[in-house]
Amino acid sequence: MARDPEPGGAFVFDLVDDGAADPAGPVAPLAAAAGDVPDGDEPEADGTTPGEPSDGSGRMLRGIAPVAAVLAIVLGTGLGMDGVQDAARSERMRDVHGGVVDVSAPLTETWSWEGAVGSPTAVEEGLGVEVAVLGDVLAFESGTELVALSAATGAEAWAVPLGADPDCGPTGSTGWGQVTTSALVCLAGPEADRKVTVVGPDGVVSAPRVLSAADNRRFGEPRPGPDGTVVRAERTGRVPTSGLGDGACTELGECRGTVRAGQDLTVRAEDAVTGEERWRVTVPFRPTPADQCANWYGTSWDGSGTAVDLNSMLDPGGFGARITDRLVQLYGCGIEAVITADGVPLGTEIEPGTGSVESLRNGGYTSYTYSEEMRTLLYDSAGDTVGEIDGYAAEPSAVDGSGPDTLLGVGESGARVVAYEPDGTPRWDTEVTTDAQSFLAQVGGTAVIMTGGGTVRGLDLVSGEERWAWKDTDPAEYGADLYVSRSFTDGQFVLLVIENGYGGAGLVSLDVVSGEVVWEQHGEESVLDGAGQIGGSGLLAIDGNLLEVMPDGVRGLG
Repeated sequence: MARDPEPGGAFVFDLVDDGAADPAGPVAPLAAAAGDVPDGDEPEADGTTPGEPSDGSGRMLRGIAPVAAVLAIVLGTGLGMDGVQDAARSERMRDVHGGVVDVSAPLTETWSWEGAVGSPTAVEEGLGVEVAVLGDVLAFESGTELVALSAATGAEAWAVPLGADPDCGPTGSTGWGQVTTSALVCLAGPEADRKVTVVGPDGVVSAPRVLSAADNRRFGEPRPGPDGTVVRAERTGRVPTSGLGDGACTELGECRGTVRAGQDLTVRAEDAVTGEERWRVTVPFRPTPADQCANWYGTSWDGSGTAVDLNSMLDPGGFGARITDRLVQLYGCGIEAVITADGVPLGTEIEPGTGSVESLRNGGYTSYTYSEEMRTLLYDSAGDTVGEIDGYAAEPSAVDGSGPDTLLGVGESGARVVAYEPDGTPRWDTEVTTDAQSFLAQVGGTAVIMTGGGTVRGLDLVSGEERWAWKDTDPAEYGADLYVSRSFTDGQFVLLVIENGYGGAGLVSLDVVSGEVVWEQHGEESVLDGAGQIGGSGLLAIDGNLLEVMPDGVRGLG
């Protein structure tokens, strides 16, 4: 029988003894393949028929001719083996973060879709193009519709009319973070008659529910939340009339001092379909640097409407949020906290303006601070603390689905890289020539990182030993500020999006084993159209397909 190989390994064929074989299993098909036993030829004691050879050990040679033929094809040419392994690898790439079926050859455009993509307000405010991965489609607002495109072909899978002033989420800004969700919550309609619906991956829409003005007054303005919720927030508690501190802002927006008093913030999540409350959390106000209290928040959640004029621009009631598929990240005057989709508050120990909380793909979370020294707390999926590490805990931007989950401590340990288990247990500690800045990929036993000056290095995932290093040999292609903004992999090669901070972008594909350049595209040769757009290149991977997302359209690259 044949045993499946490990990634990159070989197939192994086992010879099975008569006693271990199932007589009703492989024997009958093999005998049939070799030819039926002629009438009158009874089996011998060793299991063979007259004229059929035996090796004397009891191993069956019945059917050896067709098996040998198959082995000759597979082992002689390698084509069968390679085809099976390539197909398995390609399928695996469809299910992993940053996985693309094939980046072994220069990319070209495979399809294009033209039209408005994402909220125009978000683009105007510099937040990038907001989209979501919904199953195996790319979903986004386009005018007054919610549109879904097939990642493989670019065809419209479905389109849902939304109405006036739509707001769908959770979404993520391309180039900053990819949001993958099981459903999108959409708010639409005039303020006096605003409704909410939930849209699934197949475009099926729930019955609309009216968002009552009474709930708005009681719980705060609504926003699309994670896990099929509507999230509301409002300042609660006593309004301070004195002791506000020495915070002050100039007419130019320069704020100094501390705001020492303000109201708490109560956040409520309700089921988008039924309106039933799922959880409610109150985040207490804490003294905050005045620059966190400037009245620069602009949308419905992001301004209190009751700004207090303390030498011009301070607003102790201002707050905002970034909502992803797993987190409600709160910020504002006196507020710095994150609430998970299950209603668990995290990061309440972080001083406002000095850190944040992020989700990990293994289901856990990290909270980091950067006020004096960078430290990262590690949480499990329930929000319980499991460890603490030096520096910022980075997980790989692209993986091939092999090897253990790995976190790298970067940004604080100087010219060193430390690898950790997800619970913070150190795995190895190694020196690099310059400080580590990002964890680009984990592929085939190699950790691909970027260090200072845009140098890309491949480290052995087990020992931390450097296997190879690559740096662009022609800095004139990008300028002095070379860095890698995004990375993808097909399990054999790692694709890097190279930028210089001034709008120039290119692509480089490296062999993950040797670090050698497989192909590269620079300048006018680059297939990228959205080079230099805010928030990065606008590339993302869906179901093994690479897409470039721009405010005026989407393209498939392959």
